[in-house]
Amino acid sequence: MSLPKAVKITKNGVEFVSNVERLQYTLKELERAALRDVGKLVCKRTKQKIKRRTGRLAKNTQYWVRSKQKVPDLQVGFKPGGFYGLYQEIGTSKSPKIGALSNAAEDNISDIIKIESQYLSGIGTEEAESLIKEGDYQGE
Repeated sequence: MSLPKAVKITKNGVEFVSNVERLQYTLKELERAALRDVGKLVCKRTKQKIKRRTGRLAKNTQYWVRSKQKVPDLQVGFKPGGFYGLYQEIGTSKSPKIGALSNAAEDNISDIIKIESQYLSGIGTEEAESLIKEGDYQGE
């Protein structure tokens, strides 16, 4: 879906310009772009923590930014090849809890806030349109 055009209404010689749809679209896409960068950050920090313990699981960390819902959301987890990642994340009776995903998110809250504010501060400017990339995001 491309950027909607402004709606122009002329009434009694006065022209009204409505950018509501354009701003809604821009806001949604900026949210998605910010979530994409947050997903990259959390995956990167998780990989750094896991790599010291188990290298195989580190490459199975992935994020998904879904846009099919009304509000975009972010999911960070392990790929299907990282089946045992869940057991290492929450721990079992035989192995201790590593908690790399949850710790990576909790330890980097200030960085996450910085990323989100960087994107959302550009609402209504021309810079905002350059930050938007369409399509679902899925990355390593």
